[in-house]
Amino acid sequence: MIRGLYSSGWSMKFNTKRMDVIANNLANVNTTGFKRDITVAESFPEMLTKRLNDVRSPSNPSGRIGMMELSSDVGEIYTYYNQGSLIATNNNLDFSIHDNGNSFFTIALINEQGEVVEAYTRDGAFVINGNNLLVTKDGYPVMGENGPITIYDKGFIVEEDGTIIQNGEVTGRFLIRSFVDPTTLRKVGNNLIVATEGSQIQPFNGTIKQGFLEQSNVNVVKEMVDMITVMRAYEASQKMVQIQDETLGKAVNEIGRVG
Repeated sequence: MIRGLYSSGWSMKFNTKRMDVIANNLANVNTTGFKRDITVAESFPEMLTKRLNDVRSPSNPSGRIGMMELSSDVGEIYTYYNQGSLIATNNNLDFSIHDNGNSFFTIALINEQGEVVEAYTRDGAFVINGNNLLVTKDGYPVMGENGPITIYDKGFIVEEDGTIIQNGEVTGRFLIRSFVDPTTLRKVGNNLIVATEGSQIQPFNGTIKQGFLEQSNVNVVKEMVDMITVMRAYEASQKMVQIQDETLGKAVNEIGRVG
């Protein structure tokens, strides 16, 4: 019976984690370039159980009473990098990448050691700061192949391969990173991701569209259905905890009194 309490309680914890991920997806349904996450379940490893302060039994001096599993747990958070819908904004500071979802704009970040490192995003809603640098809405510089991109002509044009033309002259090109397997990337907040040791770069074969933004790939209807499913699973586990607790209470108070 105690094992049932542990299993039901852990199931509630598991569904709480699932709900957190779904809630985050719904909160970012209107976030440009946001990529949907899902939880991947895995079976909880077996645990050795034993009776505490009860190791003097001649038949079982170790106090061990067998193995126990606590139900499922979240094995990983998987991100879907498929491309969201593109919408026209007619703003020449807005950009989107048209491909299969494995390419990203390169952003410059400062890490904890004070070093400049690369981060990546699909959010192409950029602005120009006081130093004429093209930056994200959070102020991070957008990188070109020769460093941060400087904009001195607000009527600049960006061709489909990322080439930047200002006053009729080529002044740079967007640094686009394309990855063989985008699932090796890791989210770090602010709609940014970073590469890991398993990330491999490949040539960029998509196109860049100026005056367009990529919407989130979150499907609101599906997320709401998943939310209801998780809520029902949580409520079922909660009910099982209550039932087992009541049964355990009867065993302690009523059966013990009869004995």
